[in-house]
Amino acid sequence: MSFFNTSEIEISIFFLIGFPGMESLHIWFSIPICFMYLVAILGNCIILFFIKTEPSLHEPMYYFLSMLAISDLGLSLSSLPTMLRIFLFNAPRISPDACIAQEFFIHGFSAMESSVLLIMSFDRFIAIYNPLRYATILTSARVTKIGFAFSLKNLLLILPFPFTLKHLRYCKKNLLSHSYCLHQDVMKLACSDNKVNVIYGLFVAFTGILDLTFIFMSYILILKTVLNLASQRERLKVLNTCVSHICAVLIFYVPIVSLAVIYRFAKHSSPTIRILMADVFLLVPPLMNPIVYCVKSQQIRNLFLGKLCQKQS
Repeated sequence: MSFFNTSEIEISIFFLIGFPGMESLHIWFSIPICFMYLVAILGNCIILFFIKTEPSLHEPMYYFLSMLAISDLGLSLSSLPTMLRIFLFNAPRISPDACIAQEFFIHGFSAMESSVLLIMSFDRFIAIYNPLRYATILTSARVTKIGFAFSLKNLLLILPFPFTLKHLRYCKKNLLSHSYCLHQDVMKLACSDNKVNVIYGLFVAFTGILDLTFIFMSYILILKTVLNLASQRERLKVLNTCVSHICAVLIFYVPIVSLAVIYRFAKHSSPTIRILMADVFLLVPPLMNPIVYCVKSQQIRNLFLGKLCQKQS
């Protein structure tokens, strides 16, 4: 391992990692990984195509779904180059500039996905609490402004990351902990003072916790509204409209929370478990969200089945 430890000479190359001790199996791991990327990219592109071309899907809920699909595509495309290089070609090298660029896009699209899930929770609350005014409250113009405002917020939130990392010196270690670059992973390699990065990283993490808190509060209000409905059948029907979003929230946040718990309370756990959870965080949400919405959304499901029937006939 002395190869990865250097003197005070400035580091010019970082090394990413697959599954330690299982390098000979990386080519086999690449098969499900490539399949997951393919399904995720195709699934999200299909969602975007249907929403763009089908007038019946020109509604606020589906506009927000298209934002979710864009953030999922961004997450997949941001991590794809290094993941495939490691598992397909056993090429773990990455330049510091490329690594910093990758972590910017990964954190940017992660923040965007968190924000979209928050917006979608407010959308569900408005649709349930005041269905008669839903269309007048969430007009196309307002949806566009909301999407633009949150995108700008996330851009400004993540933009300092590459600049603060770029000003650090890397001269002792160059082995990263995952198959892609993360801010907290890169800054640990620095041999200069990284206090600013630590503090700002905690602030960004806190904004993610706020998103999850507001999502939770939205569902408390939704449950309160649903319990005021007269019949149990109406309650189940209304709650059923939230199932897709609840699944998307769980798919996105469970791996993040699990990884945080492992790092905080199971520091001596196997590195393979931590690497696997980190890979799940980037691979599973873009893969599962299109599947969940195709299964649970009758309009999207009917469009998808209709296209399949046209091709077969």
